[in-house]
Amino acid sequence: DSVADSVADSAPDDEATARILAFYLPQYHAIPENDEWWGAGFTEWTNVRRAQPWFDGHDQPRVPTTLGYYDLRAVEHHYAQADLARANGIAGFCYYAYWFGGRRLLEEPLNVVASNPGLAMPYALCWANEPWSRRWDGSEDDVLVAQQHAPQVDANFIDDMQAHLADSRYVRVGGRPLLLIYRAGLLVDPLRTTDLLRERASKLGLGELFLTMVQSFGHWDPIGYGFDAAVEFPPHGPHGMRTSAHPAVTAHSGFRGSLRDYAALASDALTLPVPAHTWFRGVVPGWDNTPRRGPRATVYAGSSAVLFRRWLEEMLRYTYVFRRPSERLVFVNAWNEWGEGAYLEPDVSSGDSYLRAVADALASTRGYAIETARLMETGAHERGLLDDARRAWRARSLGGDGLQPTA
Repeated sequence: DSVADSVADSAPDDEATARILAFYLPQYHAIPENDEWWGAGFTEWTNVRRAQPWFDGHDQPRVPTTLGYYDLRAVEHHYAQADLARANGIAGFCYYAYWFGGRRLLEEPLNVVASNPGLAMPYALCWANEPWSRRWDGSEDDVLVAQQHAPQVDANFIDDMQAHLADSRYVRVGGRPLLLIYRAGLLVDPLRTTDLLRERASKLGLGELFLTMVQSFGHWDPIGYGFDAAVEFPPHGPHGMRTSAHPAVTAHSGFRGSLRDYAALASDALTLPVPAHTWFRGVVPGWDNTPRRGPRATVYAGSSAVLFRRWLEEMLRYTYVFRRPSERLVFVNAWNEWGEGAYLEPDVSSGDSYLRAVADALASTRGYAIETARLMETGAHERGLLDDARRAWRARSLGGDGLQPTA
């Protein structure tokens, strides 16, 4: 536990460096519900293996290399993931928790984490609080498992997850357990719900929660919902899912989805206004949900490890000028969303280039992290220099220079 204690509330290299947290999908093991709904032995790999290309050069199906087609019931796969992530600067995983008024689904990977304290990988929870449906997008059509929200019921989530929230490896912000909620807009009376979540955590001796909402489905400002902060979640968001079509890609006959431009997605993210609330920036290494949606997929074409690194570098720079060291978090969507083409794990096409991009982005901005942390701790003159740094970041991003190669 001493190893975990040393990493759970600090940056991977020093206190100035941002902690990069990667969203983590647990649907890589069979469960009775998925057997019934989708066929015996169904996991996310079932979708991934059967994907087909829909345009020239379309990289489908995706094939994992280093970690293979793992089953997350086996503890050795968790250790392998943690070793690979830490070696490339990932500071923690943010696991989706599927909880429906007391009923848990896909909980086995988190059970493995909880029962193996030697697995010294920091982690946090994101309550995926939407209903399960057959459309894979959280819609209310053809619901498989309903999500009946009510403030008193939702507060029981803390009781069911208290062992995780109290774990020495659990990610904290300023000493407070970090808890994300995926769809704040689905909460009934969100202000009352967030009050009760905090109250329940306090009564259980967990301390004060650091509640954070994911920016998705048209909900951006956390304050009105009773949250402490928001997490950017590309490609969903004010700059995502509306980005212009890719100019050089033509779909094959029968494709009814959308082909969009990854470079434009990244560039648009840099032009978003700086909000008054605490905002944790997010990046996505790619997006292609062909395995789930087939000919109705949304594909951001033109992604590359080089562009991803430049985008991440700018989000780190944003974090270093707008967030004090204790709140320096950046999120990646995701560690292992293979069904959506949003993953850092190595594959046949790109090897480990996206993981190395994370390590390189951290290394290239480390000096800036230390410099801005020092400015935040000093006097009025230095705070003026910090304001200058913020204006410089805005000018760089709005001027279109953010995705240019770094020196």
